Amino acid sequence: MKVLVTGYTGQLGYDVVKSGMQAGFEMIGVGSADLDITDEEKVSNYISKIHPDVIVHCAAYTAVDKAEEDKETCYKVNVEGTENIVVAAKKNNAKFVYISTDYVFNGEGTAEFTEEDSVHPIGFYGLTKEQGETIVRNTIDEHYILRISWVFGVNGNNFVKTMLKLAESHDMLNVVGDQFGSPTYTPDVANLIVDMIQTDSYGTYHVTNEGICSWAEFAQEIFNQSNKNVTLNAIPTSEYPTIAKRPLNSRLSKNKLNKNGFNKLPHWKDALSNYLDELGVKEKSNEKN
Repeated sequence: MKVLVTGYTGQLGYDVVKSGMQAGFEMIGVGSADLDITDEEKVSNYISKIHPDVIVHCAAYTAVDKAEEDKETCYKVNVEGTENIVVAAKKNNAKFVYISTDYVFNGEGTAEFTEEDSVHPIGFYGLTKEQGETIVRNTIDEHYILRISWVFGVNGNNFVKTMLKLAESHDMLNVVGDQFGSPTYTPDVANLIVDMIQTDSYGTYHVTNEGICSWAEFAQEIFNQSNKNVTLNAIPTSEYPTIAKRPLNSRLSKNKLNKNGFNKLPHWKDALSNYLDELGVKEKSNEKN
């Protein structure tokens, strides 16, 4: 199986290529320097030349706050770019995997959002990802839409790395404690994608690690597992203003995975442990002790 992965230089794209190679697939990863997904002609020619069996579209404009100020670029990448890729996928009879986000929901309430719930983005980033979902559904039947949240992986910046870095210079930190969701470890998602593309169980799925926490609880577990002595204060979102509104509720139901024969991902605390091992943090911590 030949699989083309966009956004290879990002967290998830990197691990999808890695997981696919371990499964024996022919993996082709491209970043923005290799292919400008906003150029319709270049995308069409490139994909026709490669002629993949599957396209995993991880490339996206994900800077949530910058998206409110640079809407043109965000729209070009997340909407026009997605359309260019999915049209080329259909033309070449390739299955299509689209990576979406919890930001397509309004972030209200305390119940888990299901795949069938109505979407209502509260920011421009979420709006463009929701528009991307619609384009995918309307263009190609052989698609998988995966909504993920709170992503962390070895190849790129993320909340875990930020907390570890801040712990080196701070003995006290304030972290938002009233936003709830599930962290998502990219190797776990990548392995699921590799399993999923070998089936015809198309549709929309919520894919995060199991368990629910706040950002503050996530940070506390990071410090606990990495043996960082940091006093953490959980603060309300109102005390941490951002340009783009953040969802208070990012809880996603993953029951559809089981219903369609897929295993849910490991608990986020176990995923974090694996990630810290991958980063070599625990070894460094043990050396100091």
